[in-house]
Amino acid sequence: MLKKKTNRFPVILLGIFTSFALIISNAFAQDEEVAEALDPSLVIGGGDTFDLPGSGYVIDTEELRSQNYYNVNRILDRIPGVYYREEDGYGNFPNISIRGGEGTRSDNVTIMEDGILSAPAAYSAPSAYYSPNAARIGGIEILKGSSQIAHGPHTTGGVINYLSTQFPTDHSFYLRSTYGSNSAFDIHSYWSDTSEGDFGKVGLLAEIYYRQTDGYRTIDAGNGYGGSDETGFDLMEPMVKLFWEPNSDIYQRWEFKYGYSEFDADETYAGLVESDLKANPYRRYAGTFLDHMATEHKRSYLKYLLEPSDNLTLQVAAYYNEFERDWYKINKAGGQSVSKVVADPLTYAAAYDDLRLLGTGSLGIKHNSRAYESKGFQFNFDYDATIGGTEHSISGGARIHTDSIRRFQQQDTIDLSGGAPVVNEGAPGSGGNRFQEADAFSAWIQDDINLGALTLSPGVRYEQIDGDWIDYASDATNTVSNSANGEIDAVVPGIGMTYALSDSTNAFGGVYKGISTPSPRGFLKSGTRIEESIGYELGVRTQKDGASTEIAAFLSDYDELTGSNAGLGGLAFDGMLDGTNAGEAEVKGLEFLQAYTANADSSVSIPLFISATYTDAKLTSALSEGGEGDILAADEPGATIPYIPEWKFSVGAGLSAENWGLNAIGSYRSDMYASAKNLEASNGREGKIDGGFILDLSAHYKLSDTTRLIGGVHNVLDEVLTVSRLPDGPRANAPREFYIGFELQW
Repeated sequence: MLKKKTNRFPVILLGIFTSFALIISNAFAQDEEVAEALDPSLVIGGGDTFDLPGSGYVIDTEELRSQNYYNVNRILDRIPGVYYREEDGYGNFPNISIRGGEGTRSDNVTIMEDGILSAPAAYSAPSAYYSPNAARIGGIEILKGSSQIAHGPHTTGGVINYLSTQFPTDHSFYLRSTYGSNSAFDIHSYWSDTSEGDFGKVGLLAEIYYRQTDGYRTIDAGNGYGGSDETGFDLMEPMVKLFWEPNSDIYQRWEFKYGYSEFDADETYAGLVESDLKANPYRRYAGTFLDHMATEHKRSYLKYLLEPSDNLTLQVAAYYNEFERDWYKINKAGGQSVSKVVADPLTYAAAYDDLRLLGTGSLGIKHNSRAYESKGFQFNFDYDATIGGTEHSISGGARIHTDSIRRFQQQDTIDLSGGAPVVNEGAPGSGGNRFQEADAFSAWIQDDINLGALTLSPGVRYEQIDGDWIDYASDATNTVSNSANGEIDAVVPGIGMTYALSDSTNAFGGVYKGISTPSPRGFLKSGTRIEESIGYELGVRTQKDGASTEIAAFLSDYDELTGSNAGLGGLAFDGMLDGTNAGEAEVKGLEFLQAYTANADSSVSIPLFISATYTDAKLTSALSEGGEGDILAADEPGATIPYIPEWKFSVGAGLSAENWGLNAIGSYRSDMYASAKNLEASNGREGKIDGGFILDLSAHYKLSDTTRLIGGVHNVLDEVLTVSRLPDGPRANAPREFYIGFELQW
């Protein structure tokens, strides 16, 4: 059975959309000014971090577009205290950590889009692969430390809030398209219009994003298979947003969004044997020739905002998301796990031959099929009051949320005994058949108390989760074999502060409790406890004359660090994805960020920035004490948490004139360990992860008020680094890639 791709995006539809929008928009020419977004969309009001009682960062639209980044990992490089593990080289499967928390699959970070939980199942399956596509996003907000108590369920490290394209104030049309290395083609276009009358004001925004690439890896030839250079992906994402502001004495606003994503990737879990990686870092074994992932994502919300008085704002939102995926990929070679084979090809020589389609054994290949559902209702308010002569800005809210994951997987076999590979299909459900669901209630309140130069921000969050899981027989009968239900809850207090040292300088800091909630299967079956930590933060920031600086020191003291075996070490994998308690840990560090525009009053200005992070992330107890025996096996306390670099730098410089611009961004990070064993010798999923320096260049030239040419190079120096040893063996980063294109905007 050969793999069957989903239909590629019909380019004719894109042409119709573009032509229609261009005809309408050509009659209007104005600067694009983004209207004020609904408050529930934002975690940093107005995009200003100066008065936050903790560390934060806002990436605006222009910053996102400046380097033509589609890989969210490259975008996050410039943000202090944010780390990632690369997986496919394109950022489709990000593994993000904030301030040293275990970052496998971003499961300990709260990820939102427009202020709404966007992970497929943030409570019932926090380790699900998902991230909004950064290339279609209009902005990204990152909150670290005590400033993010309003957002959960994962509050230890922080929150990442992706902002979809916002409504311009009036008629607008935008079109951006590039073509580059490995037949990479992408197009991003939207059109919007508003109308005002006795009914009030209404607006419509229609958007489409499409990207395809053949990929930079090549699949080997093998017995009965001729090889392939098709290792890329196709991604299509249309979206529509509408708003209505009724003509009434009290300000009201309704907003609706519906977005759809279809993703089709020839991607694998399998890495390479160490010697093969050194000889050719961009090869793939022939046995992965059927590996393929297909996903569908539907996301929608309806929001309502009401301002009954000058000092009170009320906001409600209802949302519904569906996410389905099937990752068809090899998980066995010669009866052994792929991770064991790539770690020790001599011991498993016959299986290694099977992996390359040179043997006469078999490969196991599984439909990792999952269906997720997420829905809920949330309420927020902001109230300004004077109590006892003191000014208070009180904010709070509550959320009722339900999400679930349904696994119904099929285990197939690829028979190699006849020379050419033959797929023998297994029974439906043979690869796993189970269900998890979580009903969650959360509430929070925070009070910013203005005491003159000092503002105190005490707050508290409450999370309560009712969970259940069901195991079915590994067939299509859906016969229940085991089940459980129960609940957990947590109270999360914290206090932050800002102190105005001058009109341009603030000190900030806080002490807060952090949590990360496990899945129902984790806390009901595996006995996983809620991750708990106490976080401390102290910093200072300045903003003056176009320059800004932020310096922050942080400490996270974990009593119950949680993580999957995928992130912390060992070779066992499938049984640990629901998380386990790894014991005590301590993460401390320093963050620095400086941005400045030199020569600002000249015809050619010079924008500059530098960011740096030092992190000391240590397990203060051996994993055999806090985890599951020696499966996670850090031999002694003091092991460095995997995939957290000690040093991380990013520096950017540019030239900006009226009609042209040049930008260069360089990013460096130091070596890391791939497991909590901190092995120096490389061995499949364990060993060292390369540090190194990646340089990106971009340029643009303005042809007219509405049109400019764009181009650039990613990884200019063609640096080759081992960036991950997960899921099943080492793999390298993307090579040097070129692109050129154009951008139109009315």
